[in-house]
Amino acid sequence: MLTKPTVIRWLLVALLVVYGIEEAESGGSDHKYKPNDEVPIYANKVGPFHNPSETYRFFDLPFCLPAHIKEKPEALGEILGGDRLLSAPYKLPFMVEKDSEIVCRKRLTKKDVSKFRSAVAKDYYFQMYYDDLPFWGFIGKVEKDKTDPSEEKYYLFKHLHFEIRYNKDHVIEINAKADPSAVVDVTEDKEIEVEFMYSVKWKETDVPFETRLEKYSQSLSQPHHLEIHWFSIINSCVTVLLLTGFLATILMRVLKNDFVK
Repeated sequence: MLTKPTVIRWLLVALLVVYGIEEAESGGSDHKYKPNDEVPIYANKVGPFHNPSETYRFFDLPFCLPAHIKEKPEALGEILGGDRLLSAPYKLPFMVEKDSEIVCRKRLTKKDVSKFRSAVAKDYYFQMYYDDLPFWGFIGKVEKDKTDPSEEKYYLFKHLHFEIRYNKDHVIEINAKADPSAVVDVTEDKEIEVEFMYSVKWKETDVPFETRLEKYSQSLSQPHHLEIHWFSIINSCVTVLLLTGFLATILMRVLKNDFVK
């Protein structure tokens, strides 16, 4: 028979698991940096822009891999948001500018090319986090064939430009834009060599650190329903209710036995 201390211990463990009260650490907990300090950047997910409920891990597509893949511990809000945070292949130290830095040189197989073409055709976007700030971008573009307008050409972006704004020792904002002229044709299933690159520019701003997240609550650059995964929320609620009922049943049986004694 379960004793009261045992029940209480199980109750506490269950609540910790369900509610995830442990905080996720980003590696820059106070968000203050000195020049050349490493700032945490995580790749999150990819998916079709017009179907935000369909998302996949960033590295489900054959992008460049970092030397060491590290998974960020996730808080409950991130889990419910469908986040899958893994270390990104980019290095963006504080106040360090870069010009056409090479991420990797990669030979894409026919299967890799097919994956990228399918993603470009579906208007895939990516999402990353830099110092806990989310930012988005597209992985490619579709254009009409110049020789045959009835046909379409699929292009993968291979050069990403980061523009980061800072105020003293804080990161305030980050944006990522692809160079529309730096592309690789993924229309046909054939092996190709790709050199992925990125550039980084820093600009000063007077926006205070305390209000840096306001733009995301007011932004119309993404559909609001991208932020909520209702299936995850409903699933979590059902789990909480079932677990609460299970624990309540056990607790009532223990208390009933104590009253009988």
